[in-house]
Amino acid sequence: MSQAPSSPASEPSEHGSGRKAGFWFPITVIVLAVLALVALEVIDSAEWAWPVASAMARFLTPFLARVIAVGLAAILLFCWFVFFAPVARSARVGVAVLALALMVVLGATFKIEGYTGDIRPRVRLRWASEVALPQATEGTADLAATSPDDYPEFLGPGRRATLANAHLARDWSTEPPKQLWRQPIGEGWSGFAVVGQYAVTQEQRGDEELVTCYEVATGKLRWAHATPVRFFAALAGVGPRATPTIHEGKVYALGAMGHLVCLDGASGKPVWQHQILKENRAMLPQWGKSCSPLVYQNAVIVSAGGGEGKSLVAYDKNDGKPLWSAGDDASSYSSPTAVTLGGQPQILIVNARVVTAHDPSDGQVLWQREWPGDDVPSPSISQPIAVGDDRVLMCKGYGVGSALWQIKRDGDTWSVEQIWRNNNLKTKMTNAVVRDGFAYGLDEGILSCIDI
Repeated sequence: MSQAPSSPASEPSEHGSGRKAGFWFPITVIVLAVLALVALEVIDSAEWAWPVASAMARFLTPFLARVIAVGLAAILLFCWFVFFAPVARSARVGVAVLALALMVVLGATFKIEGYTGDIRPRVRLRWASEVALPQATEGTADLAATSPDDYPEFLGPGRRATLANAHLARDWSTEPPKQLWRQPIGEGWSGFAVVGQYAVTQEQRGDEELVTCYEVATGKLRWAHATPVRFFAALAGVGPRATPTIHEGKVYALGAMGHLVCLDGASGKPVWQHQILKENRAMLPQWGKSCSPLVYQNAVIVSAGGGEGKSLVAYDKNDGKPLWSAGDDASSYSSPTAVTLGGQPQILIVNARVVTAHDPSDGQVLWQREWPGDDVPSPSISQPIAVGDDRVLMCKGYGVGSALWQIKRDGDTWSVEQIWRNNNLKTKMTNAVVRDGFAYGLDEGILSCIDI
């Protein structure tokens, strides 16, 4: 007797079994993604996980790590559904077409105009109108008239991010701050230098890099000096990075492409200028030049980053003539600072791989010490801070943390001894403030205080 054909009724059962088995892959992907997010949260918050967090921070920000975990899971789930999901082919093709159409619509509607410090994209509508920027008014500015409240350079007097005479309301519930005016300006990362009734900064407008002077009381633009250059990096954004310096009625500013200018503070007209990268055979750092000029006695000092004795350079503040150059390391994103250690005035600068101290009179390197750093992926940004007459506090993000060095002097011989180092005060793109034996700052975004 011939065998009867199998019943069609068994097919749905087998097909249903295949569908159940096929869904194990997306379930596994989702579970792994959730576990990855939980693990990242633990690594960020648990003290015992700091070594792992420090190693990760050299390559990934916490936000970017989470984006990678979620994004990879989404890509795997999408590919599984389109090619392997146990559903009708028409449904899989339809989902793929809808997903691609949605991507096209989003791309045509929005654009990424830059990123925040932790790699979060800043998104805006493509057809949003550009903000109208102010034009300079007729007249001059008096940058020679100083006051006790002046903030004439990067991080203020002495570059210690401290003001002695500031009086702020302690209770903002009863005395809230009031906005006096609001003024749109061009793109950039520069801060303001303030002297008397005027504030000076740098900004990018189109293909021109500007040094601009505003009235503090009204926000009106008094003058602008333009250099026809434009710096752009996908993650770092557009425009100049350094804060100008105001000294004896003149403005000294270094642009993102290495143009150092001395301007008349009254009109903004150039007094002298240099292209420090070309003149010192230095390379442009990946994220642009961000060194704020330091005026010390008769010299304007900047980090050029050239080799063969052209790392730190000094120019005459009045006529721009070269005075000296010294050091061999490439530049970081820090700025020179004048301090006194061991009774000796010196200029400290954090370079790409070493911290050096220079004699202000001729640039001679007094001492140097290695400090973990590389342009990619661990650039040095934060300023060194003198603590007393013989110690220096170092801080850095990217998993490095902070350290205290003791500077010793024996005649003309200098040495550096590390007193301690730990994972605290990872300042990244910010700077610490020292007061009464304590250092305050942002530790990967969290306000922290350490006992020096």
